[in-house]
Amino acid sequence: MAVLVDTLATPPVRPRHPEKAHRPETPVLRKPDWIRVKAPGSPGYAETRRIVRENGLHTVCEEAGCPNIGECWEKRHATFMIMGDVCTRACAFCNVKTGLPGALDSAEPEHVAEAVEKLGLAHVVVTSVDRDDLDDGGAEHFAQTIRAIRSRNAGTTIEVLTPDFLRKDGAVDVVVDARPDVFNHNLETVPSKYLAVRPGARYFASLRLLQQVKERDPAMFTKSGIMVGLGEERNEVLQVMDDLRAAQVDFLTIGQYLQPTRRHHPVMRFVPPEEFKAYATIAFAKGFLMVSSSPLTRSSHHAGEDFARLRAAREAKLGR
Repeated sequence: MAVLVDTLATPPVRPRHPEKAHRPETPVLRKPDWIRVKAPGSPGYAETRRIVRENGLHTVCEEAGCPNIGECWEKRHATFMIMGDVCTRACAFCNVKTGLPGALDSAEPEHVAEAVEKLGLAHVVVTSVDRDDLDDGGAEHFAQTIRAIRSRNAGTTIEVLTPDFLRKDGAVDVVVDARPDVFNHNLETVPSKYLAVRPGARYFASLRLLQQVKERDPAMFTKSGIMVGLGEERNEVLQVMDDLRAAQVDFLTIGQYLQPTRRHHPVMRFVPPEEFKAYATIAFAKGFLMVSSSPLTRSSHHAGEDFARLRAAREAKLGR
């Protein structure tokens, strides 16, 4: 297997903590009709919110202001965000708080497992903030959470959406060895936009992480996603697809970037639905087993249904 090499300079060792409040304000474009969603408020939404609160958990649904929260929580689907709600990075697209996080909660893995049981989840997505302050970037905490879910919910499939574990040697192996069903790490954008959109990360480091997962466990499903509408060119999106296939990534998600506040990176354009459909067609042709590409696509949106299709696609490919 070819090894992906980072041709960009390595970022400084100290994590970047720029305050979003210091960024200049930019106008927030009016959303087109095709990405408008109804406000949450169903009984199912309220019940999911209650279970999350009772277990003292954070969700990326709330912290990142996901537009699909009403739909997902109505179905009692929530994406758990472990290791706190304060991130050591300050990505220009993200609405999660930036700063110095607190200590890890040793009881959190069990609380997540209990919430999964109460919600009756057949498939759960667990993500986290970046924890550059930890020696392993939080890899062992991910592993403990996976094991806790498995011990209490034997039939539940588990998907992790991890940070890049930059400069945390062996961290990826710790998570892979805990055997999640899907290992997801998002590239987020095309290489040319990294310094503006994801300054604390490196494109080729993220690609290499995904490749390492396959080297450690070739049977494990891998997944990655990008946002569009940040000023990328079409040919750059297609190059990302090729890079991900070179790393043997199975599942690609493409969604519209939505600007959380005036202090975040502006939306350069709203990509129409037909372009998302065209990207999906191309991605399948390039060999991805599963593709989700639409304005409202997010990493964990319909994750359970997509996992079932992903597994079926592999079995069909293997002729089972």
